Amino acid sequence: MKKLLFVSTLTGALVLSACGSEEEQTGSSSEDKPQLVMGTSADYKPFEYVDTANGEEIIGYDVDLANLIADELGFEFTIQDMEFSGLITALQNEQVDFVLAAMTPTEERKENVEFTDVYYVAQDMIISLDGSNITSPEDLDGKTVGVQLGSIQQEYVDGLAEDMDITVETRNRIPELMQDVVNERFDAIIVENTVAEGYLNNSEELTGNTIEVEEQEAGSAVALPLGSEWTEQFDEVLDELEESGELEKLAEKWFDAEASE
Repeated sequence: MKKLLFVSTLTGALVLSACGSEEEQTGSSSEDKPQLVMGTSADYKPFEYVDTANGEEIIGYDVDLANLIADELGFEFTIQDMEFSGLITALQNEQVDFVLAAMTPTEERKENVEFTDVYYVAQDMIISLDGSNITSPEDLDGKTVGVQLGSIQQEYVDGLAEDMDITVETRNRIPELMQDVVNERFDAIIVENTVAEGYLNNSEELTGNTIEVEEQEAGSAVALPLGSEWTEQFDEVLDELEESGELEKLAEKWFDAEASE
């Protein structure tokens, strides 16, 4: 488990306690504010990633969104960075209070946690070496395909493998997947198109093709423990942010091609 990385709310107050902590607060502005922990996997640029240019601060679309929600609902939060595959378990074990990690609310996940309304919808993309001639799911037959462990992309490729000769390999982090396809350990990988664009913009070796599958589950939502008192409140804020245009502003900030470089 990685160390806690601290994030300030929009008011600039520094968070000083972890999930469930009752440590004494010295600042009057934060004395009565709930102290929550946000779980994420900071390898998913531009949603969440470590800003190495400024130490080990975690930034991205989801972090900005969490700050907007926290500011509106009056809580402070710290970020717990961990492997994506461990986020659901962390919620169940009360290690974190909510998860913002571009997580898709699948039916299987809903058996263990609950989700807010979807706040962003994206599509998946097949990434392979330029000249591989892999442009569609059908071209993956007979190939080795890499996906992030525990992701919706893994579920999708596992489904394809039931009908085709596909060897499915998993990695914990997106940079590992990208490196392994460059090193030809995989014939292709599948990641979300918003995340893939940053890598494609910085590599002449890779090419990407969007998967056009209407029935594929899509969209990112905030995950919370079953029965959480915060779910309805999060939904109300997300509705307000959509109506006010704040979600669109976040998308323009983080999903513009220049922001992914």
